[in-house]
Amino acid sequence: MTPTPQAPRTPAGREKRWGRLLVLALATWLVVMSGLVLAATWKSPVRRAVVGMGWGLILLWIGGCGLTMWRWRESWCGFVARMRLPWMLKFVLGSTALALLEEAITTLLTNCAPLFGVRPGQAYITASANYLDVVLYHSVVVFVPMFVAWALMLRRWTFSAFEVFLLFGLTGTLAETSAFGLQHLGEFALWIFVYGLMVWLPAQWVPADRPASRPRWWLYPVAVVFPLLCVPLAAVLEPWIWLTPKHPPIHFPPITG
Repeated sequence: MTPTPQAPRTPAGREKRWGRLLVLALATWLVVMSGLVLAATWKSPVRRAVVGMGWGLILLWIGGCGLTMWRWRESWCGFVARMRLPWMLKFVLGSTALALLEEAITTLLTNCAPLFGVRPGQAYITASANYLDVVLYHSVVVFVPMFVAWALMLRRWTFSAFEVFLLFGLTGTLAETSAFGLQHLGEFALWIFVYGLMVWLPAQWVPADRPASRPRWWLYPVAVVFPLLCVPLAAVLEPWIWLTPKHPPIHFPPITG
């Protein structure tokens, strides 16, 4: 009996297989470590509330929105393909819309502090309880220049959607660590998912037939840092930042307890 020849494994197939394994490993690490942190902070009501909000973000954004994007990705891609807009604009607008959704979830969780057993402002995961304040002064306002940076890179290089997901997730990890302390480095799985899901679906809207070349190895670390270097563009794209220079960096007292 002649054995049936197997189809050769393509680079795209290998990337897809390894991508799934990496996502599974990141998800496992995230659940295990978040569970251990919750157990370690259980006797501290305030710390437990913060971790509980983090679990809410995991369930609603990573689990709910992430699985929704993955399950119906072809439908989303077909819907966006019918829009008569430049693909770079689609990418930036799509990523911004997803960032706005993610921040809506985090702001909602901050306002749900009483449900976690603490007073409003005693535990939080956003700089403010006001959604517009959060997105216009603290979070999305910073993300938009990063999305522009990725649109420029995708114009020249053919990063895959999974590579964009992973690289922007590492950018987010670096941003959180540099802004809020080295302790956030251990939360790399959380930040890879949180930030990576903002760009994964829009990265699939990029036309494959564009005149772009495959990135060299050294462009991958550059792609992690370059979006952060573009953050000062926010002063041009969003001038209200420097028009209100006395806006507080955070609207809550420090978390204690």
